[in-house]
Amino acid sequence: MSYLLGVDIGTSGTKTVLFTPDGTVVASCTEEYPLYQPQNGYAEQNPEDWWQAVVKTIQTVICRSGVSNGDIKGIGLSGQMHGLVMLDKKGEVIRPAILWCDSRTGKECEEITGLIGAQRLIELTANPALAGFTAGKILWVRKHEPENYDKCAHILLPKDYIRFRLTGEFATEVSDASGMQLLDVPHRCWSEEVLQKLEISPDLLGKVYESPEVTGTVTKQAAELTGLKEGTIVVGGAGDNAAAAVGTGVVEDGKAFTTIGTSGVVYTHTSSLSIDPKGRVHTFCCAVPGQWHVMGVTQAAGLSLKWFRDQFCTSEKETAQLMGVDPYYLMDQEAKRVPIGSNKLLYLPYLMGERTPHLNPNARGVFFGLSAIHTKADCIRAVMEGVTFSQRDCMEVIKEMGAKFDEMLACGGGGSSPLWREMLADVYGIPVKTLASKEGPALGVAILAGVGAGIYPDVVSACREIVKSDQITEPTEEHRKAYEKYYQLYREIYPQLVKQYDQLNEL
Repeated sequence: MSYLLGVDIGTSGTKTVLFTPDGTVVASCTEEYPLYQPQNGYAEQNPEDWWQAVVKTIQTVICRSGVSNGDIKGIGLSGQMHGLVMLDKKGEVIRPAILWCDSRTGKECEEITGLIGAQRLIELTANPALAGFTAGKILWVRKHEPENYDKCAHILLPKDYIRFRLTGEFATEVSDASGMQLLDVPHRCWSEEVLQKLEISPDLLGKVYESPEVTGTVTKQAAELTGLKEGTIVVGGAGDNAAAAVGTGVVEDGKAFTTIGTSGVVYTHTSSLSIDPKGRVHTFCCAVPGQWHVMGVTQAAGLSLKWFRDQFCTSEKETAQLMGVDPYYLMDQEAKRVPIGSNKLLYLPYLMGERTPHLNPNARGVFFGLSAIHTKADCIRAVMEGVTFSQRDCMEVIKEMGAKFDEMLACGGGGSSPLWREMLADVYGIPVKTLASKEGPALGVAILAGVGAGIYPDVVSACREIVKSDQITEPTEEHRKAYEKYYQLYREIYPQLVKQYDQLNEL
């Protein structure tokens, strides 16, 4: 029997899942780790935490499954995008990784735009300079921590650091590299022009592969630590959203998904290059060789609800532990008792700045309309609705670019909430589907590993065979009309605060 391993190195934790070739889960394990915020707007993690989580989850999955490690035919890696991992000549980590949701690089983004030109930058990298992207982080370290930059011999993304620890290879693949602001996205290779103008040596960067290509094999040392068999292939894998697209079957034109994880994404596949000249959404290479995807991103989607849970829902967490349920389940039940509009309370989910459609690292979260009448339940629902409105913002921009879709897949932690799916269907005005498999990115990169191992002929045919839909949530017209009023008001709040966001940042 053959098996495939998908490893998803997320922001909250690492999830490793072992699959059969038909996509059936054999065993799964998740290990969490901390996120550090040394200053307002900063977000960092220790790459060693990722590696220890990967080692533990792989060991656990192999042990739980009882399969022979020789039957695992391939490994795929997914991970949080944009993070900056800097290694010295010995391959040791120089400083904590600066994450995708870190917003410290506003001035560096201005510098990048000035050096390359706003329009030329979009032509080359398909995106404007954004605070979350890796290039700005590199310039920030060079400016503020020159001693660390001078020691740097290798720059990797989070999942590619795990690839290095598994295989000893310095490599990446096109979907994740697209979010570094250093890749020529139309031509799927490092941009010589960008690197030259930013004075970043190409020697710092790994080799670029397509997502299903074999990038290396498990070393003897990694095999001893994880329980994998030495020589097991590791394919390129994909950034978390491109991996989720494969895991949900969004690998052909006309298909789209919404994911509510730590961040929120509206994603659609395109077989032809499509770039928003205003830079409001991202165009990246996708995990299907030679094709792309367009996506809008909400920086703090599930993160908004997690923040509220951790700060204000101690009783729900304690009760959930006694009941043996997830605290989010109890929070859902509270929010369900609140009417649409959260009793006239709106939430802007800009805890970590924002990407789509505002491109503003200085934006911050807002409760609008808060009064003495409001309860914790009102706030929970307002957070969920605010995130949903932000996802609608993303969808509207993608529709402006000519994308057409009649239904939407829902995935990520938020997609498992029936209430959140109802909100999405009602606010979007289209049916929202879930899939039989809830594994998303882990399944996606396992499929890529199967293509690399020769088990499947290509990504599209594998997805057609493996990915199956499950539930469908239809929009309710009465609810849609009610949400529309609040959504239109939601859209008017941000423009009134732009100047004040900048002033707050300068205090």
